[in-house]
Amino acid sequence: MDLILQGIVQAFQLLVRGDPEMLRVAALSLAVSLGATAISLVLGVASGTAIGLTKFMGRRFLVSLINTGMGSPPVVVGLIVTILLWRNGPLGALGLLYTPFAMVIAQVIISLPIVTGFTIASIQQVDPKLRLQILSLGASRFQMLWLFLKETRLPLLAAVMAGFGAIISEVGASMMVGGNIPGQTRVLTTAIVMETSKGNFALAIALGVILMVLVFLVNMALTIIQQRSRAR
Repeated sequence: MDLILQGIVQAFQLLVRGDPEMLRVAALSLAVSLGATAISLVLGVASGTAIGLTKFMGRRFLVSLINTGMGSPPVVVGLIVTILLWRNGPLGALGLLYTPFAMVIAQVIISLPIVTGFTIASIQQVDPKLRLQILSLGASRFQMLWLFLKETRLPLLAAVMAGFGAIISEVGASMMVGGNIPGQTRVLTTAIVMETSKGNFALAIALGVILMVLVFLVNMALTIIQQRSRAR
């Protein structure tokens, strides 16, 4: 209990003092995870909408793969991305390994199936007759897609929150592809692991508190947007 209280006090001190290293680590955590979430949102909504609205051979198999990907272990994703970006790997010439870009790639792979799966489920819940009704009124395909996305905006915001939550808190992939390099690729989760391994439990708890505060603030902002959309 004393360690927890000490960690909370230290977290408050770091926030009030504006510790440069803490701010740098927190900023990188947000930049990587928000960037990965934005990319996943664009790709996931587009692919999820296409899969949800069309019928083709192998569709069930593809949806099953996406649903499986929603539970992919981050450490396995980190292993795959590391092999691809390794200096002798297929993408080794890009020199992205142990950079924030590699961390974004890994986090996109983790969150993309989540956003895609939520989008497919949301689209499939819309009454099929609505599509025919919209087209019969003379709407273009783009207008139909826009109306579908407006109809499913609440579940899509839930998809964003789920995708962001899955990657802001993951550590395995970030550690493997980022290397936990101070001032370059160290984020809050990898810093917590490092401080815990060194026995600095108070500092690890402080970083954990800061991470939870960041997650809360981002999700609170998304929840406000979601509830406002629901009220309309």
